[in-house]
Amino acid sequence: MKQLLSKRIQEVPESFIRSILKVANQPDVISFAGGLPSAELFPIDALEKACAKVLKNNGKQALQYASSEGDDQLRRWIAGRYLSQQSLTISPNNILITNGSQQALDLLGKVLLDKGDSIVIERPGYLGAIQAFSLYQPTMHSVSINNQGMILSELEHVLTKHQPKLVYTVPNFQNPTGVSYSQQNREQLVTLVLGSKTLLIQDDPYGELRFSGQKKSNFMSLLPEQTILLGSFSKVITPSFRLGWVVAPDWLIKPLVIAKQAADLHTNYFSQRIIFQYLQDNSIDLHIEKISQFYASKKAAMMQSIKQYFPASVTVAESEGGMFLWLTLPVGVSAMALFDQAIKQKVAFVPGKPFYIGDDEVDNTLRLSYVTMDEVAINKGIKVLADCINQILANTKRG
Repeated sequence: MKQLLSKRIQEVPESFIRSILKVANQPDVISFAGGLPSAELFPIDALEKACAKVLKNNGKQALQYASSEGDDQLRRWIAGRYLSQQSLTISPNNILITNGSQQALDLLGKVLLDKGDSIVIERPGYLGAIQAFSLYQPTMHSVSINNQGMILSELEHVLTKHQPKLVYTVPNFQNPTGVSYSQQNREQLVTLVLGSKTLLIQDDPYGELRFSGQKKSNFMSLLPEQTILLGSFSKVITPSFRLGWVVAPDWLIKPLVIAKQAADLHTNYFSQRIIFQYLQDNSIDLHIEKISQFYASKKAAMMQSIKQYFPASVTVAESEGGMFLWLTLPVGVSAMALFDQAIKQKVAFVPGKPFYIGDDEVDNTLRLSYVTMDEVAINKGIKVLADCINQILANTKRG
């Protein structure tokens, strides 16, 4: 009966990372694979109190159907957060609450993309965005990134030749590389896009998880008429509530709401009320500071182990925060071959190949997440990976 499936879904591959996680999440595996926040930091007691308060004070309303746009109080809080943290004046009416920012990607694809439309994806890029947009069958153009951000000459070429509808970016602690766009890169990128019919998407799930360096300008402050913002509570409170949002201009919000209504009527309203109550009763700034300090110590431990065990020919991309490190292996060392060896020794990571579009030759990169393992496991797992790399190098020389 597979012949009944649409051509659209048949052409979209299963998430490689999700397939890996079936193995990596086994309790005896040291996993650097998943982009999962540390469960140790979930504010369980505070959320329990918030839940009880919502049920006691507003239970009948909180358990009822709600508006497609999302809870008014929560949208006002998000708007206020943009003002206080990034000096952005955003109307709550321009905010749509979604089932994680992943749904926002799907809605944007549904509303904006026709088959064959050109879009820009970072190279390497976020696999979830690649998968979400793939359903709408666009023509994807990848633009390389380095430790400063997008390679602007590549972007200019794509903008000139293909006039893409969307440029999708994760400019703060990018997934998968951990890289942040420099201030100069952001300003020059905006100059290229300014005045075109291209929309700039800033996906920002990790932006508040900064360990070092200085905060950079939000694209909306630089290009307000052509920027769409995506945000999420998944990395700073809890992922299971699936609460994210999209900020879009007036002309785009109504179509997004219509698409949202057709998809699921509205995002889980009870979760929205609990999150808002939690935000009223607790300091999100103190909680984020706690997360950032915790993750910074994990990153430092992983970097120290890499420096101690890995051959000098392995390079690590610069990162000032977030959840990931991006490694480039020596020429001739396949990340997929490394994965096959490492998983036999109960160590998992994500090879870099799935983060590229149609670039099968890119097989010597990998992503490591440092946030869920303790420092003893980090040290042990990195040593296993180093031993595997050295073995592959030795075999290559003998061959």
